[in-house]
Amino acid sequence: MSPASTKASTPVGAGPSSPERLSPGQPGYRRMSFALFAAGMATFALLYSTQALLPAVSADFGVSASAASWTVSAATAALAVCVLPMSSLSERFGRRTVMTASLAVAVAVGLLVPFAPSLEWLVALRAVQGAALAGLPASAMAYLAEEVRPKALVAAIGLFVAGNSIGGMSGRIVTGWVAQLWGWRAALAAVGLMALVCALVFRAMLPRARHFTPGSVNPRALVATVRGHLADPLLLRLYAIGALFMTVFGAVYTVIGYRLVEAPFSLPQGIVGSIFLVYLVGTVSSAAAGKLVGRLGRRGALYLAVTTTAAGLLLSLADTLPAVLLGLVLITAGFFAGHAVASSSVSRTAKTGRAQASALYQSAYYLGSSAGGALGALAYHSGGWAGTVLLGLLAVLGVVSITLYGTRVARAEHRMLLAGAQR
Repeated sequence: MSPASTKASTPVGAGPSSPERLSPGQPGYRRMSFALFAAGMATFALLYSTQALLPAVSADFGVSASAASWTVSAATAALAVCVLPMSSLSERFGRRTVMTASLAVAVAVGLLVPFAPSLEWLVALRAVQGAALAGLPASAMAYLAEEVRPKALVAAIGLFVAGNSIGGMSGRIVTGWVAQLWGWRAALAAVGLMALVCALVFRAMLPRARHFTPGSVNPRALVATVRGHLADPLLLRLYAIGALFMTVFGAVYTVIGYRLVEAPFSLPQGIVGSIFLVYLVGTVSSAAAGKLVGRLGRRGALYLAVTTTAAGLLLSLADTLPAVLLGLVLITAGFFAGHAVASSSVSRTAKTGRAQASALYQSAYYLGSSAGGALGALAYHSGGWAGTVLLGLLAVLGVVSITLYGTRVARAEHRMLLAGAQR
């Protein structure tokens, strides 16, 4: 691996315990947390802006749920494809610059989306928006890994993920009620304006990077760095876990609107949008991920997350609104906790090329979202809500299998170390 590929991702200056690094209680840490919280809000509000509106989009354009779901899947797929190249630009031009540019372009496209004349144009604009947003997630993770003390990293990333959950929730609530009053196009315009405010707050509040050194954009170095990360078994497991968790989440929240507007619930669009208040649970669970890891360990926290998610999926099969809501609460809590643990583990595991390591995680994560949205809609079309739940349970089983395998590997390595020490 060439120096160019690692230079930007390796913190410079004093060691990890240096007081120059940000830690809870410092003014710079609070500014950084608030800025990235706002960025996380804007990212999820824009990325999933059409999700709560899918029944209205289907009715307006006269298309099926699976066709309308591509207004979500196109954005997440484009983000997944573009996140790695965008992370490389952050190695050259800086995390702060790339994140700012990404938000600016995404907001600009977001203000154009309401004027899409057809479903095809809507899907195309959403793909451009997803590609623009690709510069933010991996760059944010790399920024935190470089600027925050290691012991505070899980909590810092948890706050960024909490911003994701607030953005996802507020965006869906706003779109639900605005769509009920003035239509889905006005709802998308409202999300674009909300994201504009978040982008301005982010730019004003985020501290300048103090541990970043620019590197060159070297394609060969990038390939070497990516190969190195993909050859790491632990990173591969974390990437798969992120993808599977997001498959569940993408499937559930793409389809839930269709289920709730139909019998036996028959809820109006505004109420369906308000269902996303359960995202507040994700805010709490992601922010608490650091404490969970401290008490249970990383694998223990993942076991708790998948158990909670599976319980929520099964409970959501009931045809009573309280049971469905409680199921969504459990699914959301489990997902955000698992995502915070897995994503922070990537930043901690990668000693070099952190931006690329985080970018690969984000690629897997959003490919999982895209697959979950498309497959969840197909499963709902063919088997109803039970089909979507079955898809989610299969993804949860995948997370359990990977985590069990990682536990066995860790135990085997521990036994080998003990045996070597006794010789």
